[in-house]
Amino acid sequence: MGKKILIVEDETAIARVLQAYLSKAGFQVETAADGEEAIRKFAAVQPDLVLLDVMLPGTDGWSILRHIREQSPCPVIMLTALGQTQQKLAGLNLGADDYITKPFNAEEVVARVKAVLRRPARIWEDQETRQYGSLKIDFAAHTVSLHGTDLSLIPRDLALLLFLARHPNRVFRREQLIEEVWGLDYEGSDRAVDLAIKRIRKALRHWPKSEGEVKTLRGVGYQFCVYRNH
Repeated sequence: MGKKILIVEDETAIARVLQAYLSKAGFQVETAADGEEAIRKFAAVQPDLVLLDVMLPGTDGWSILRHIREQSPCPVIMLTALGQTQQKLAGLNLGADDYITKPFNAEEVVARVKAVLRRPARIWEDQETRQYGSLKIDFAAHTVSLHGTDLSLIPRDLALLLFLARHPNRVFRREQLIEEVWGLDYEGSDRAVDLAIKRIRKALRHWPKSEGEVKTLRGVGYQFCVYRNH
């Protein structure tokens, strides 16, 4: 199977042309028409590269780029009608890998996608401290604070929360969480995950829903959703 490309473009005609050319070139292609859909699909698809329009309804391309860079080294090529040098520098400074100005030739876009994917993988240094609104997580110190107050969690629950928080907006099955947090030699019930999530939610009960939450996706797994970063 070819590498996965996520096209974030609100102009349907442009998105369809890019999808057709990239699919013909052997890529698996997903599309998103606005910022919310883009963030959701980025978490679900985990693409190998994102083609990201700057001018989008709602959440703009710069905000989506920041969101991606806070959690992933995934290559991002910006698409925009803004051709000024300052706009290009802004995108590159935020972590974009390339910049294509509209109008463009679809074959050129395919060539640029291939060129970026041939580059050595970006070295992404994970942050040791992350702030999700009023929730602060220090991965080095293994501490979690909410509204400036440290939360008290038993070691296994803390380990589970830290793991989920390192992968915001990704969905994990119970089996994956047991393997990653409890260990391969764990022989207990997978209900342990459900109970740990219940305790974590209780500890985070004062975390505003507008900033984030630990969600259950029935029949799928659990997701540490982030709606607001600092």
